[in-house]
Amino acid sequence: MLSFPSSSPPGFSSYNGGGMNGTSTMMDFLEEPLPGVGTYEDFNTIDWVREKSRDRDRHREITSRSKESTWALIHSVSDAFSGWLLMLLIGLLAGSLAGLIDISAHWMTDLKEGVCLAGFWFNHEHCCWKSNTTFTDRDKCPEWKSWSQLILGHGEGAFAYILNYFMYVVWALLFSLLAVLLVKGFAPYACGSGIPEIKTILSGFIIRGYLGKWTLIIKTITLVLAVSSGLSLGKEGPLVHVACCCGNILCHLFTKYRKNEAKRREVLSAAAAAGVSVAFGAPIGGVLFSLEEVSYYFPLKTLWRSFFAALVAAFTLRSINPFGNSRLVLFYVEFHMPWHLLELVPFILLGIFGGLWGAFFIRSNIAWCRRRKTTKLGKYPVLEVFVVTAITALLAFPNEYTRMSTSELISELFNDCGILDSSKLCEYVNDFNSTKGDDLPDRAAGPGVYTAMWQLALALIMKVFITIFTFGMKVPSGLFIPSMAVGAIAGRLLGVAMEQLAYYHHDWAIFSGWCSQGADCITPGLYAMVGAAACLGGVTRMTVSLVVIMFELTGGLEYIVPLMAAAMTSKWVADAIGREGIYDAHIRLNGYPFLEAKEEFSHKTLAMDVMRPRRNDPPLTVITQDSMTVEDVESIINETTYSGYPVVVSRESQRLVGFVLRRDLIISIENARKKQDGIVSTSVIYFTDHSPPLPPSSPSMLKLRSILDLSPFTVTDQTPMEIVVDIFRKLGLRQCLVTHNGWKRRDLLFPEACHWQGSSPCWGVLGPADILPNSLPPGIHLSESTARSLGLKIIGSEQFVLERTLKLIQFQPPATGRDTFL
Repeated sequence: MLSFPSSSPPGFSSYNGGGMNGTSTMMDFLEEPLPGVGTYEDFNTIDWVREKSRDRDRHREITSRSKESTWALIHSVSDAFSGWLLMLLIGLLAGSLAGLIDISAHWMTDLKEGVCLAGFWFNHEHCCWKSNTTFTDRDKCPEWKSWSQLILGHGEGAFAYILNYFMYVVWALLFSLLAVLLVKGFAPYACGSGIPEIKTILSGFIIRGYLGKWTLIIKTITLVLAVSSGLSLGKEGPLVHVACCCGNILCHLFTKYRKNEAKRREVLSAAAAAGVSVAFGAPIGGVLFSLEEVSYYFPLKTLWRSFFAALVAAFTLRSINPFGNSRLVLFYVEFHMPWHLLELVPFILLGIFGGLWGAFFIRSNIAWCRRRKTTKLGKYPVLEVFVVTAITALLAFPNEYTRMSTSELISELFNDCGILDSSKLCEYVNDFNSTKGDDLPDRAAGPGVYTAMWQLALALIMKVFITIFTFGMKVPSGLFIPSMAVGAIAGRLLGVAMEQLAYYHHDWAIFSGWCSQGADCITPGLYAMVGAAACLGGVTRMTVSLVVIMFELTGGLEYIVPLMAAAMTSKWVADAIGREGIYDAHIRLNGYPFLEAKEEFSHKTLAMDVMRPRRNDPPLTVITQDSMTVEDVESIINETTYSGYPVVVSRESQRLVGFVLRRDLIISIENARKKQDGIVSTSVIYFTDHSPPLPPSSPSMLKLRSILDLSPFTVTDQTPMEIVVDIFRKLGLRQCLVTHNGWKRRDLLFPEACHWQGSSPCWGVLGPADILPNSLPPGIHLSESTARSLGLKIIGSEQFVLERTLKLIQFQPPATGRDTFL
């Protein structure tokens, strides 16, 4: 049974935690708010409880005023509609930028190989649209000239090959160097994928400038340059960062999102969904990706708005039509034959390969990134990009499957060979007498297929290793497309092997029941698609969102079961080797304060074992409620680096009164010195309702009760740390105070009641950094107003039901009333 006193003492019935409901005398600060008070410094964590309470207070005030006048009613309606308007703007901007990036990257990628005489702004495909060449020579139209044809007048011979090789490497180096120089000079936050940092920001961490306008501009430009350089990276992950930048910037147009960090994070969750929507042309997958992979707090309202933002973004991209095929995606496929149950075996093998590849990549990439951070290598980002680009370009050009863009490679690997396909992958020995309509039977592989197989094997080896060194460099770099390319190559190789096995050994028991001679049994493109999903799942550990993205990406709705089998197998295998996905591993590498909700806490410790200060450390730094001067408080601030301080009754009686933030103290004292007469270093600071008695000659006193959190979240020193971890995860606390000598039965106590009876001295402070995995009936201190702010519903006069968790916790008054406390 969890208990609380049957009545509250005078003056403690209200909460003043930086924005909770309270009486006018205790909320004097909110009547004249100081600029900066209640805000957060860079690299700090927001207070979710306070931010949500502020928004509820704001909404309650608007609702009450809406009944007073027509203008107030209009303001109330516009406030309710502003969220949907913001989603519309985010979708339009994100879709437009994605279309611009797709078109620019396609053009600049082709620029490495040649130029269009009809218009230099046309890429190779668009340049040849109006050409009268035959279908088999459609890539050799006279309007498109390679660099050797343009410079030498012909494109044949060794010298022409060397010139094209040289121009390819030069353009790749130019694009990558321009990208890294722009990132280094204008927006250092524009490098990398951005998803690890966005996950951390959505969990409540502040990183100023990471979602700013300069980051958006530079990331958009350098993303085109990095993709065009031919490096083993993709644009899909960075597009999530671009969309979140759009959401953060547009939030400043609306007051309720500009001034509330928790509301802004709801918008960023929807923006992340819009980013995946335009990256893959998968609006539903985008919503699920935001929910499964990046979001920390995802209420139902955010789900609806994410869906709307993803819809608008996908519609905008479809209107721009960057691929010229009237579809959202480049990988659209149409397979003519269904899959057979026995094919689940090779699909599961692809899942095992994806899991092994994912675990290998994560360990190798993290080791390399750690080396970059701890050695001189990290001091030369431009040189690193130059070397990796040069090696990639030199190795990529001789092989046509690495020379083409990774997106085009995946599209070709997914393709189901038809009669008119001229790719090497489709050079089979044709028997047109057995052809029925568009369906081609399984055929013997021709010389072109065997050539393509060893070229793809070399491409696989190159992609596996070069991606390890590319991801994490100081250029925008996504991981989705390189991971999918590795899986697609492996899948296509396995698919062709299965196809030839079925062709030459159709009488084997495994084929005899469903694959007769002359039938179209095996679809190699399907194996490539399943392999791509497996490798992407092994690296990111996505499951539900991955499957939905893949069938939206390819249009292969009929192949959900193979995708599910491969994705689940890859996750199981990868989790058996290492529990973290690539984004969680980078969060840990960078030291961000992120509490992973999926990670289990296995240590059997108590709050007293983890709190600061430790048992043998100096006493806790505290501020007394009415006996310290301005000079004393400023001395504490200068000598310590804590983000806040417990306020106690006195040095002798360490009874908890509340908690005050360091930033609010600094701003309030500086403002008082400038604007309030008589405030000097010897002025007494007090946090009580009434000023303490002092001699008449004393200088003016400074009242700071308005910035005091009178109901900080507290636990007893005997609280198990797994409970504390759950509290931090589910409520998003900034800190949690640890008290000692509370009620002897360790049931619920309230800080106000403890202060009133003098029973709960403050003993320590817990923060998110203290309960990270390597560091955590219990007592939890709540007041009625705090319970309301946390979403607790009042049932009767003295009974609460927690609606935000799965378990219903009832709070009932003790039989002895006030005498419960020692």
